[in-house]
Amino acid sequence: MGLIIAFVIFIGTMIAMLITGHSMVWALLAGLVMFAGLGLVKLKKSDEAFGIGQGIRELALHSWGSIKESLIVIEVMLIIGFITAAWRVSGTITVFVYYGMKLIVPPLFLVIAFLLSCLLSYALGTSFGVAGTVGVIFMALARSGGVDPVITAGVLMSGIYFGDRGSPVSSSANMVAGITKTNILENVRIMMKTAILPFIITLAAYTALSVANPISSVDGGVLSAFESEFTLSFWSFVPAAIMLALPLLKVGIIASIGASVAASVAVAVLVEKVSLFSVIKILFLGFHSSGEGLAAILDGGGFVSMLEISAILAISCAYSGIFNRTDMLKSLLDVIEKGCRKTGRYAVTVIISLISCVVFCNQTIATLMCNDLLTRPYLNTGGSRQELAIDMENTVILIVGLIPWCIACSVPLTFFNAGIDSLPWAIYLYIVPICYFLTKRRWFNNRAGA
Repeated sequence: MGLIIAFVIFIGTMIAMLITGHSMVWALLAGLVMFAGLGLVKLKKSDEAFGIGQGIRELALHSWGSIKESLIVIEVMLIIGFITAAWRVSGTITVFVYYGMKLIVPPLFLVIAFLLSCLLSYALGTSFGVAGTVGVIFMALARSGGVDPVITAGVLMSGIYFGDRGSPVSSSANMVAGITKTNILENVRIMMKTAILPFIITLAAYTALSVANPISSVDGGVLSAFESEFTLSFWSFVPAAIMLALPLLKVGIIASIGASVAASVAVAVLVEKVSLFSVIKILFLGFHSSGEGLAAILDGGGFVSMLEISAILAISCAYSGIFNRTDMLKSLLDVIEKGCRKTGRYAVTVIISLISCVVFCNQTIATLMCNDLLTRPYLNTGGSRQELAIDMENTVILIVGLIPWCIACSVPLTFFNAGIDSLPWAIYLYIVPICYFLTKRRWFNNRAGA
């Protein structure tokens, strides 16, 4: 009963933080205190010899053990903050958008919007970053050019989550790899293979919609603004080329990001003529455009932009340490394991993912809860950590973008100034889970049902 009350209070605190606009870190810290208190009570019941001091040390030790396992992921996330700023100041994001807009022909507007947002989300590994840059631009073009903004917003939702799910520099993909103790590049390889069919279906659908909804004209105002602030040199493509190529050559993710950041710094200093001091400052604090009208499109990124999500991951991993040491979730895990044996692991993952997204309203927390609830049932029913990682990538990471009150859905739609009527057009977000359900046995043909 105490566990249920703690979860209700925890969820209520999270909702309060969302409504008031405060950081989710505060809700997580409050939850950590509550669950640690329950853990102390449970340890005391299991062994009368446990004093409060000893119990605190025991829980702290296991929490720190879980946090240590996530340190490499936190390190990657913080470095990703550098690349999001570096690509802004070097003009890398700008040249992709600029030349992408140059390629626009009326019947292919939606197709180009989808492909360009896919490419940038894969290169940057961020859904919000692409939604707030490319997404804002394409929505403005759609409205001025007579293209249905509802459909356009759905197309962009598909594009921004293409990379958020499957990029080697995606914070969510790295988080999944870290908490499941799997290799990020191997996960990306499998995700790319499982994305082929859904991508083709999505692209075909958007091609038909694009032909039926051609753009009447392209506003050149954004292009002029880019031209006035950036050199628009082809050297700005180099950081992206490095980031796309090195992981394919099996270069480590940190080394790949570091090389791309270094190239961005060189382009910013030598081509864009930004002082080295200013570039270093931007890497830490984020990019701030001096061009009129470009601030809403390009501002952001930087080391500080990743501090909150890194703190959320660290605190959430502490939860795992407490749950594992006290076996607090044993009864629930037993029920989930029976479900895995009866209906299959993937079906249970879909249900747990949906509940986690609906209740926790946050991609990071929902993912961590799925991992805590599914790891033992997967391993006990013949599954593997790799299978769990891919199953979560094909469920919770995408489903969260379809829940209107989740920030993974509400924030991009706010950027686009669009409503929930756009979600049925976010085809990629629900076609991936469907296609994976139909083809999973090809990838993971284990006993006890995939």
